[in-house]
Amino acid sequence: MTDKRVDGTPPVLVIGVSGAVGRHVGLQLAASGLRVRTLTQRELLDPASLEAAVQGAGAVLLGWPSPTADGATEAVGVLAREVGRVVFLSSAVPGRPDGGIEALLARSGIRHTVLRAHGFAAALQWAEEIRAGGAVQGYGGAAGLNPVDERDIAAVAVRALVEDGHDGARYVLTGPESPTQAEQVEIIGAAVGRPATWQEIPRETARRRMSATGRPPAAVDGALDFLHARIAAPEPATTTVQDLTGHPARSFHAWAKDHAALFR
Repeated sequence: MTDKRVDGTPPVLVIGVSGAVGRHVGLQLAASGLRVRTLTQRELLDPASLEAAVQGAGAVLLGWPSPTADGATEAVGVLAREVGRVVFLSSAVPGRPDGGIEALLARSGIRHTVLRAHGFAAALQWAEEIRAGGAVQGYGGAAGLNPVDERDIAAVAVRALVEDGHDGARYVLTGPESPTQAEQVEIIGAAVGRPATWQEIPRETARRRMSATGRPPAAVDGALDFLHARIAAPEPATTTVQDLTGHPARSFHAWAKDHAALFR
């Protein structure tokens, strides 16, 4: 656990939110002069560590990094006893434990806001294949998804953490467009400066690969069903990012251009 002390109001605790989203939340909070405290995934799942971390925190950004909801009841119980406000970084993909955690938060009585991000614009799972030759193998290349930039997720999260008026809200966060997965790969290739293409694989092959990462069967099937549904019905865009932050959501083209170095 780390506590980046600035001065003034009680710290905001960021727990279980790693990578780009957590980093941008921390940077944006610190830029506002707020103290930021972080907790790792392992510490989140340890009740004693969580209990110690929440002491004195004014608000919490909660991400649930585990593929199951094991330990969620205890964690939410600690938050409900010790913290005034929780912002939960959820997902719109079926099969994850997020829905159960949302229900726990609602039953706990704690003031909370849910951010349902429609696929982070962090297509870094394709980086190795694009660097190696530009061919990305996957299922559902024709699925129209609406990824949202991590910086926009962070900006909405910061608003919900520090402002009143968001209690009970369920915010759906998307980008401004719904490119297919195959189009996203091509967009990254254009940003990098060399061709990148999508190679479709059978659903069962994708299922075996996803299962090999340790994801529960329900999460794997939920993700694959979600992709299949998005082939016929692409994800719609929302205006939530602009409504809450005052600036339009960044496009996937902008995200790819800003992150092109990670794919070279």
